[in-house]
Amino acid sequence: MNVPVTRIARARTVRLIPTAYWKPPVLRALVEDDADLAVLERLEGRTSRRLVRPAVTGLDLDRWGHSIIAAAFTYTRKGGNRFNGEERGAWYAGFDDRTALGEVAFHRTRELGFIGHYHDEAQYRALHAAFIGRFHDLRGVKPAPDALHPDPATGYPAGQALARELMAAGSRGLIYPSVRQRGGTCLVAFQPNVVQDVTPGATWRLAWTGTPAWTATAV
Repeated sequence: MNVPVTRIARARTVRLIPTAYWKPPVLRALVEDDADLAVLERLEGRTSRRLVRPAVTGLDLDRWGHSIIAAAFTYTRKGGNRFNGEERGAWYAGFDDRTALGEVAFHRTRELGFIGHYHDEAQYRALHAAFIGRFHDLRGVKPAPDALHPDPATGYPAGQALARELMAAGSRGLIYPSVRQRGGTCLVAFQPNVVQDVTPGATWRLAWTGTPAWTATAV
């Protein structure tokens, strides 16, 4: 598929992760200073999938947020996501908070629908990241490709095939219209080293009170 390329300099994008995965270093309480902490972290890293898998080689491990970036490319879900399979993850983000919330809420609502129980509450931490350079761009492609189909059974296989094609050509990532938030824009990074300047953002509470409709509150 012939996908146009766009040059961007985006200082802020938004990725949401469950707060269960946003924790201070658990080893810090075991040591008295940062030097001892570094030793323990190196030992722990020998058994950490996010540090030893080939998917993260070449990543600058001195940058803040390196473990969060590595985790995005290391841990995958069964069946993969729209633009990555089970063998390798990717960094997904929205261009704004509302888009990121819409994407996350759709998937959690879908999971609640599977069990028929729309009573839930969850907290997510926003991570901001910058992206600079040339990225493939689906926003102006007409008609919309199957990779943007709203049904995961159609959209995910098509999107994963497109991602493999683009990565084989050296693509850094892909910009695409949000499938879950009307008018929103998303970005998926195929390479860890294109995710720049990761910093923490707001904490959001998503809630469902008996129906698929959800609310988002900054906390």
